[in-house]
Amino acid sequence: MLSQVYYLIRSRADGKYLVAQPGVSAGQTGAAYLLMFREHFDALSYLNTHGSNVADRFAVESITGNQLKALLQRWGFVGVGIVQDPLVPTVEFLSQGSAS
Repeated sequence: MLSQVYYLIRSRADGKYLVAQPGVSAGQTGAAYLLMFREHFDALSYLNTHGSNVADRFAVESITGNQLKALLQRWGFVGVGIVQDPLVPTVEFLSQGSAS
């Protein structure tokens, strides 16, 4: 996982990353998992499928596994959600202890 490159979706407006908050109802906040994609085109597919009307407000950026732990700590994420299928979507959640 350390040498692999992942792709993240980030807001052009405020710089925040796209996250998942499983088990949280609309309007509430909870533990945030950073959404990561294995391929650049998967991140673009996710944006075009689930946010086509706002896709131009986001950018896809890459990160290596070596940079991941520092990013999780800096932003206060509890772990990552690796998107397995961007169209459905299917997400595998990993806590920070198992992601590093």
